Amino acid sequence: MRTIETAEALDAPAQAAGKQIREVLSAGPVKDALSGTWLGHALHPMLTDVVIGSFTGASLLDLLAPGDDGTASRRLIGLGLAAYLPTAAAGANDWADSEAVDDAVRRVGLVHAGANALGATLYALSLRARRRGNRGRGAVLGFAGMGVMMAGGYLGGHLTLSRGVGPDQTVFDPGSPDWRPAADASQLPEGRPTRVVVDDTPVLLLRDGDSIYAIHDRCSHRGCSLSEGSVEGAEIVCGCHGSRFDLRGGALRGGPATAAQPAFQVRVQDDVVQVRRLAPA
Repeated sequence: MRTIETAEALDAPAQAAGKQIREVLSAGPVKDALSGTWLGHALHPMLTDVVIGSFTGASLLDLLAPGDDGTASRRLIGLGLAAYLPTAAAGANDWADSEAVDDAVRRVGLVHAGANALGATLYALSLRARRRGNRGRGAVLGFAGMGVMMAGGYLGGHLTLSRGVGPDQTVFDPGSPDWRPAADASQLPEGRPTRVVVDDTPVLLLRDGDSIYAIHDRCSHRGCSLSEGSVEGAEIVCGCHGSRFDLRGGALRGGPATAAQPAFQVRVQDDVVQVRRLAPA
């Protein structure tokens, strides 16, 4: 893994691919759909189960039921190939939002995508061989494809579990449930988001007349600082990828984020703004 993460030769093609993906999948309903905004978490991992499960099932039938007519295996491969394109699109969308700021994600993601594309190609060739009556050749190509896709799955797991592509970026740092001092109330500007750190948790404060709102400042999507975004009515728009959150309670109003922002109750005592985390609704 270290070899891939440090392979600078992958940067040029990966950066070109990431730039093109971001241009094609700009903020909007298609990007939100691929991100999983409607689902409540990333869409890509769920779709990979269909692709990998279908391909693996076909190869296992070759191994465990060699005497059947092969119809089930062909149908499973067809299903896996049909699911591959939306799965790859969702994964490319997720990767493109992270590769620009993380060299390791850029490089591993490119190899991950290449392995999966090769695996799908091998299964497509397997299906063609089967349809021409050569199930033995089709089975060999299928097992080769399964091996390649297992390697791709390993890299995908590394991107998610080791490099943090996909999980809610606030989940391990939701903020203190107890009252904590956050800022001098007299220093808060009207209508402009202000970033403070409360017990190591970044918090966005916004004064709106007599009210002060507070939500987690680290965007749940990719960790950008929301205080660097723009205020539109009662919403904050992330400056990195355009996710929108309600300043009054952290509710998700627009993707590509899939999770709401942790919100804080606010009070002012002796001109000191104090916050504490609100329990999830």
